Amino acid sequence: MSSIGIIGGSGLDQLAALTDVRARRVTTAWGEPSGPLLEGRLDGTPVIFLPRHGAAHHLPPHRINYRANIAALRDAGVKEIFAVAAVGGIGREAAPGALVVPDQIIDYTWGREHTFHDGLDGQVEHVEFGEPFCPTLRNCLIEAARALGQPLVAQGCYGATQGPRLETAAEIARMARDGCTLVGMTGMPEAALAREAGLAYASCSLVVNWAAGLSAEPITMEDILRELREGMGRVLCVLSAAVRLRQAAAKG
Repeated sequence: MSSIGIIGGSGLDQLAALTDVRARRVTTAWGEPSGPLLEGRLDGTPVIFLPRHGAAHHLPPHRINYRANIAALRDAGVKEIFAVAAVGGIGREAAPGALVVPDQIIDYTWGREHTFHDGLDGQVEHVEFGEPFCPTLRNCLIEAARALGQPLVAQGCYGATQGPRLETAAEIARMARDGCTLVGMTGMPEAALAREAGLAYASCSLVVNWAAGLSAEPITMEDILRELREGMGRVLCVLSAAVRLRQAAAKG
Protein backbone atom coordinates (compact mmCIF):
# COMPACT_ATOMS: atom_id res chain seq x y z
CA MET A 1 0.00 0.00 0.00
CA SER A 2 1.30 3.45 -0.91
CA SER A 3 0.67 6.75 0.81
CA ILE A 4 1.32 8.65 -2.46
CA GLY A 5 -1.43 9.04 -5.03
CA ILE A 6 -1.21 10.41 -8.57
CA ILE A 7 -4.26 11.76 -10.38
CA GLY A 8 -3.67 11.86 -14.11
CA GLY A 9 -5.37 14.38 -16.35
CA SER A 10 -5.60 14.88 -20.11
CA GLY A 11 -2.54 13.34 -21.70
CA LEU A 12 -1.95 11.12 -18.69
CA ASP A 13 -4.93 8.79 -18.78
CA GLN A 14 -2.51 5.88 -18.65
CA LEU A 15 0.80 5.71 -16.82
CA ALA A 16 3.02 3.51 -18.97
CA ALA A 17 5.95 4.01 -16.61
CA LEU A 18 4.08 2.21 -13.82
CA THR A 19 5.45 -1.29 -13.10
CA ASP A 20 4.23 -4.22 -10.98
CA VAL A 21 0.70 -2.96 -11.59
CA ARG A 22 -2.33 -4.32 -9.77
CA ALA A 23 -5.74 -2.93 -10.71
CA ARG A 24 -8.25 -2.73 -7.90
CA ARG A 25 -11.90 -1.89 -8.49
CA VAL A 26 -13.45 -0.09 -5.55
CA THR A 27 -16.61 1.71 -4.62
CA THR A 28 -17.21 4.42 -2.04
CA ALA A 29 -20.08 5.97 -0.12
CA TRP A 30 -20.10 8.56 -2.92
CA GLY A 31 -20.26 6.07 -5.78
CA GLU A 32 -17.59 4.71 -8.09
CA PRO A 33 -14.39 6.57 -8.97
CA SER A 34 -13.31 7.26 -12.55
CA GLY A 35 -11.75 3.82 -12.85
CA PRO A 36 -9.86 1.11 -10.98
CA LEU A 37 -7.07 2.19 -8.64
CA LEU A 38 -3.79 1.15 -10.22
CA GLU A 39 -1.28 0.18 -7.55
CA GLY A 40 2.29 -0.11 -8.75
CA ARG A 41 5.76 1.39 -8.74
CA LEU A 42 6.88 4.58 -10.42
CA ASP A 43 10.64 4.45 -10.84
CA GLY A 44 10.72 1.99 -7.93
CA THR A 45 8.49 4.00 -5.60
CA PRO A 46 5.07 2.60 -4.62
CA VAL A 47 2.20 4.81 -5.83
CA ILE A 48 -1.52 4.57 -6.55
CA PHE A 49 -2.58 6.01 -9.90
CA LEU A 50 -6.07 7.13 -10.89
CA PRO A 51 -6.94 8.76 -14.26
CA ARG A 52 -9.57 11.39 -13.46
CA HIS A 53 -11.18 11.20 -16.91
CA GLY A 54 -11.07 7.38 -16.98
CA ALA A 55 -8.55 5.21 -18.82
CA ALA A 56 -10.32 5.89 -22.13
CA HIS A 57 -10.72 9.62 -21.40
CA HIS A 58 -14.50 9.29 -21.54
CA LEU A 59 -15.52 11.51 -18.61
CA PRO A 60 -15.92 15.26 -19.30
CA PRO A 61 -14.85 17.60 -16.49
CA HIS A 62 -18.37 18.27 -15.16
CA ARG A 63 -19.24 14.54 -15.05
CA ILE A 64 -16.26 13.38 -13.02
CA ASN A 65 -17.20 11.98 -9.62
CA TYR A 66 -14.61 14.00 -7.73
CA ARG A 67 -15.93 12.92 -4.34
CA ALA A 68 -15.58 9.24 -5.20
CA ASN A 69 -12.09 9.75 -6.62
CA ILE A 70 -10.78 11.46 -3.49
CA ALA A 71 -12.62 9.10 -1.15
CA ALA A 72 -11.26 6.05 -2.99
CA LEU A 73 -7.68 7.28 -2.71
CA ARG A 74 -8.13 8.18 0.96
CA ASP A 75 -9.68 4.79 1.75
CA ALA A 76 -6.77 3.08 -0.02
CA GLY A 77 -4.33 4.71 2.39
CA VAL A 78 -3.19 7.66 0.28
CA LYS A 79 -2.04 10.67 2.32
CA GLU A 80 -0.51 12.83 -0.41
CA ILE A 81 -1.74 13.52 -3.95
CA PHE A 82 0.20 14.82 -6.93
CA ALA A 83 -2.33 15.91 -9.56
CA VAL A 84 -1.45 16.46 -13.22
CA ALA A 85 -3.46 18.86 -15.35
CA ALA A 86 -3.42 20.24 -18.89
CA VAL A 87 -4.25 23.95 -18.82
CA GLY A 88 -4.43 27.10 -20.87
CA GLY A 89 -2.03 29.96 -20.29
CA ILE A 90 -3.18 33.43 -19.27
CA GLY A 91 -0.14 34.96 -17.57
CA ARG A 92 2.95 35.94 -19.53
CA GLU A 93 5.05 33.18 -17.92
CA ALA A 94 2.45 30.54 -18.78
CA ALA A 95 3.29 30.09 -22.46
CA PRO A 96 2.49 26.80 -24.21
CA GLY A 97 4.93 24.14 -23.07
CA ALA A 98 5.48 25.68 -19.63
CA LEU A 99 5.24 23.61 -16.46
CA VAL A 100 3.55 25.48 -13.62
CA VAL A 101 3.00 24.62 -9.96
CA PRO A 102 0.08 26.85 -8.93
CA ASP A 103 -0.25 28.19 -5.40
CA GLN A 104 -3.76 29.67 -5.65
CA ILE A 105 -7.09 28.80 -7.26
CA ILE A 106 -10.35 30.56 -8.15
CA ASP A 107 -13.48 28.47 -8.66
CA TYR A 108 -15.77 29.43 -11.56
CA THR A 109 -17.50 26.04 -11.74
CA TRP A 110 -21.16 25.45 -10.88
CA GLY A 111 -23.49 22.54 -10.22
CA ARG A 112 -20.78 20.08 -9.20
CA GLU A 113 -20.94 17.95 -6.05
CA HIS A 114 -18.21 19.92 -4.36
CA THR A 115 -18.13 18.87 -0.70
CA PHE A 116 -18.25 15.90 1.64
CA HIS A 117 -19.86 18.18 4.23
CA ASP A 118 -23.30 18.60 2.69
CA GLY A 119 -25.14 18.49 6.03
CA LEU A 120 -26.84 15.14 5.45
CA ASP A 121 -25.23 13.77 8.61
CA GLY A 122 -26.57 16.65 10.68
CA GLN A 123 -23.19 18.39 10.90
CA VAL A 124 -21.68 21.34 9.06
CA GLU A 125 -17.91 21.54 8.66
CA HIS A 126 -15.83 24.47 7.39
CA VAL A 127 -12.27 23.68 6.27
CA GLU A 128 -9.49 26.25 6.08
CA PHE A 129 -8.55 26.79 2.43
CA GLY A 130 -6.41 29.94 2.38
CA GLU A 131 -3.55 27.97 0.84
CA PRO A 132 -5.37 25.51 -1.43
CA PHE A 133 -2.22 23.62 -2.43
CA CYS A 134 0.08 21.92 0.06
CA PRO A 135 3.32 23.96 0.40
CA THR A 136 5.36 20.84 1.16
CA LEU A 137 4.25 19.02 -1.99
CA ARG A 138 4.59 22.19 -4.06
CA ASN A 139 8.16 22.63 -2.87
CA CYS A 140 8.82 19.00 -3.65
CA LEU A 141 7.78 19.50 -7.28
CA ILE A 142 9.82 22.70 -7.51
CA GLU A 143 12.94 21.05 -6.05
CA ALA A 144 12.53 18.04 -8.33
CA ALA A 145 12.40 20.27 -11.41
CA ARG A 146 15.44 22.25 -10.30
CA ALA A 147 17.43 19.08 -9.68
CA LEU A 148 16.59 17.94 -13.22
CA GLY A 149 17.37 21.33 -14.73
CA GLN A 150 13.78 21.46 -15.92
CA PRO A 151 12.31 24.98 -16.28
CA LEU A 152 9.24 25.41 -14.10
CA VAL A 153 7.09 28.34 -13.01
CA ALA A 154 6.92 28.09 -9.22
CA GLN A 155 3.61 29.85 -8.66
CA GLY A 156 0.38 30.76 -10.37
CA CYS A 157 -3.37 31.14 -9.94
CA TYR A 158 -5.48 28.39 -11.49
CA GLY A 159 -8.93 29.47 -12.66
CA ALA A 160 -11.28 26.44 -12.70
CA THR A 161 -14.01 26.71 -15.33
CA GLN A 162 -16.98 24.46 -16.00
CA GLY A 163 -16.14 23.05 -19.43
CA PRO A 164 -16.17 21.05 -21.51
CA ARG A 165 -16.21 23.97 -23.94
CA LEU A 166 -13.26 26.32 -23.97
CA GLU A 167 -13.70 29.85 -22.68
CA THR A 168 -14.61 33.03 -24.55
CA ALA A 169 -12.08 35.84 -24.93
CA ALA A 170 -14.22 37.98 -22.62
CA GLU A 171 -14.21 35.27 -19.95
CA ILE A 172 -10.43 35.02 -20.12
CA ALA A 173 -10.12 38.80 -19.90
CA ARG A 174 -12.23 38.73 -16.74
CA MET A 175 -10.13 35.91 -15.30
CA ALA A 176 -6.96 37.88 -16.02
CA ARG A 177 -8.42 40.84 -14.12
CA ASP A 178 -9.21 38.47 -11.25
CA GLY A 179 -5.55 37.43 -11.13
CA CYS A 180 -5.69 34.04 -12.86
CA THR A 181 -2.56 33.00 -14.75
CA LEU A 182 -3.88 29.56 -15.76
CA VAL A 183 -7.24 28.18 -16.83
CA GLY A 184 -8.36 24.58 -16.45
CA MET A 185 -11.52 22.56 -15.86
CA THR A 186 -10.70 20.05 -13.13
CA GLY A 187 -8.85 21.82 -10.32
CA MET A 188 -12.09 22.32 -8.41
CA PRO A 189 -13.68 20.71 -6.51
CA GLU A 190 -10.75 18.26 -6.53
CA ALA A 191 -8.41 20.44 -4.48
CA ALA A 192 -11.09 21.37 -1.93
CA LEU A 193 -12.24 17.77 -1.50
CA ALA A 194 -8.66 16.68 -0.86
CA ARG A 195 -8.45 19.31 1.88
CA GLU A 196 -11.74 18.13 3.40
CA ALA A 197 -10.45 14.55 3.34
CA GLY A 198 -7.26 15.58 5.14
CA LEU A 199 -5.01 14.82 2.17
CA ALA A 200 -2.04 16.90 1.07
CA TYR A 201 -2.55 18.00 -2.55
CA ALA A 202 -0.49 19.78 -5.19
CA SER A 203 -0.80 20.18 -8.95
CA CYS A 204 1.74 20.06 -11.75
CA SER A 205 0.14 21.87 -14.69
CA LEU A 206 1.28 21.63 -18.30
CA VAL A 207 0.29 24.62 -20.42
CA VAL A 208 -0.97 23.34 -23.78
CA ASN A 209 -2.34 26.53 -25.36
CA TRP A 210 -2.73 30.25 -24.95
CA ALA A 211 -6.19 30.98 -23.56
CA ALA A 212 -8.85 32.55 -25.79
CA GLY A 213 -8.04 36.04 -27.07
CA LEU A 214 -4.33 35.88 -26.24
CA SER A 215 -3.12 34.61 -29.61
CA ALA A 216 -3.84 35.69 -33.15
CA GLU A 217 -4.45 32.05 -34.06
CA PRO A 218 -7.54 30.10 -32.99
CA ILE A 219 -7.15 27.28 -30.46
CA THR A 220 -7.11 23.88 -32.18
CA MET A 221 -7.14 20.37 -30.75
CA GLU A 222 -4.23 19.53 -33.05
CA ASP A 223 -2.05 22.14 -31.32
CA ILE A 224 -3.21 21.01 -27.87
CA LEU A 225 -2.46 17.36 -28.59
CA ARG A 226 0.97 18.27 -29.93
CA GLU A 227 1.83 20.13 -26.72
CA LEU A 228 0.54 17.18 -24.68
CA ARG A 229 2.76 14.75 -26.59
CA GLU A 230 5.80 16.97 -26.31
CA GLY A 231 5.30 18.05 -22.70
CA MET A 232 3.98 15.05 -20.82
CA GLY A 233 7.38 13.34 -20.81
CA ARG A 234 8.81 16.32 -18.92
CA VAL A 235 5.90 16.20 -16.50
CA LEU A 236 6.59 12.52 -15.79
CA CYS A 237 10.27 13.19 -15.16
CA VAL A 238 9.43 15.87 -12.60
CA LEU A 239 6.69 13.72 -11.08
CA SER A 240 8.97 10.69 -10.70
CA ALA A 241 11.66 12.81 -9.05
CA ALA A 242 9.12 14.41 -6.71
CA VAL A 243 7.77 10.99 -5.69
CA ARG A 244 11.30 9.83 -4.90
CA LEU A 245 11.85 12.93 -2.77
CA ARG A 246 8.68 12.23 -0.80
CA GLN A 247 9.69 8.61 -0.26
CA ALA A 248 13.12 9.72 0.97
CA ALA A 249 11.51 12.24 3.32
CA ALA A 250 9.18 9.57 4.69
CA LYS A 251 12.14 7.31 5.44
CA GLY A 252 13.68 10.22 7.33
